[in-house]
Amino acid sequence: MYIALDLESEEPIYTQLKNQIIAGIAKKELRSGDPLPSVRSLASDLGINLHTVNKAYQQLKQEGFILIHRQKGVVVNPDGVPSVDEAYWSEITKRIHPIIAESVCRNVTEQDFLQLCRQIYAEFQSKE
Repeated sequence: MYIALDLESEEPIYTQLKNQIIAGIAKKELRSGDPLPSVRSLASDLGINLHTVNKAYQQLKQEGFILIHRQKGVVVNPDGVPSVDEAYWSEITKRIHPIIAESVCRNVTEQDFLQLCRQIYAEFQSKE
């Protein structure tokens, strides 16, 4: 999996890294049980601080995307990503609400918004 970070972006590097790993899992580029580089190794490969990688990994672990073992290292959760639950729906609603509000303010039609969502969703459809 290729990781491209934009060091000039307003989005924090750890967030970019976390989102790209999640996208890799969604696109099946990373599968359950696949190993990920160690914190030190990935930080070195990307030329970023190891604390940045550690923060991304810790968030991925909290959200159930990865497991971190002292002996085995970092792996994509072998049990798969946790299923949707009430907490997830609440979180996704909280995140998407301001995006839709801004779209409405900018006169984006519901049809155009939904079409964009479909296009983005299609990027993550199974490539099996």
